[in-house]
Amino acid sequence: MAHCYHLPGAADASVGDELEITGSEAHHAVVARARPGEQLLVTSGDGVIAGVTVVSVDRKRVSVRVDSTERFEQRTPRVTLVQALAKTDRAEVGIAAATELGADAIVPWQASRSVSQWRGDKAERGVEKWRSAVTEAAKQSVRPFVPIVHPLMTTGDVCAMNEQLVVLHPEASSGIDAVPVDRDLALVVGPEGGVSAEERAQFAAAGAIEVKLGPEVLRTSTAGLAALAALSPALGRWHRG
Repeated sequence: MAHCYHLPGAADASVGDELEITGSEAHHAVVARARPGEQLLVTSGDGVIAGVTVVSVDRKRVSVRVDSTERFEQRTPRVTLVQALAKTDRAEVGIAAATELGADAIVPWQASRSVSQWRGDKAERGVEKWRSAVTEAAKQSVRPFVPIVHPLMTTGDVCAMNEQLVVLHPEASSGIDAVPVDRDLALVVGPEGGVSAEERAQFAAAGAIEVKLGPEVLRTSTAGLAALAALSPALGRWHRG
């Protein structure tokens, strides 16, 4: 598989055009020892993947020629991961893997039991860090769309979302089969301490569905991944054997 780089300019490129990969992406290409004549992939992040050939390489830029372009449509229904803030880098690991598994959008959620607290400038820095993690994961998995990372949300903000809320909870009475696959979904994953009783009540009042994934209690960094994987066949994203 050819290396993939994020290049917004690819969205409007035509076959034969020459583009420049610059900044951190050029640095990555240099570290990966890109050479003239090598074939790469570039993704615009908003629906276009282009096959390119390296024309020239220096320390600050990589010039490429466009050989082919393909435009993709957004998949429906869309799946958003509402990920509670977690200590250390667990949430960040989770959203990167969720990107590889097909999440269409990511919401950082300030849950009442979140050990990590984003306030003031820390919220802006946290969102940017998540966006960087998601962009890198989208390149690694050669995704035509980079998932949107929304600003930090409170429980009230999450309850006001238009998607069908699906709260993952180990004490739920319904399984993953109870999740409707004919509408946009928002999978809600709690922090290390779990979703509080007050939050469960708020979500229920907003029409949320509670589901459990199995007898095991999963980490906050893996629960959303398990749900995405379990739902992908029913959503038509993964082939059913």
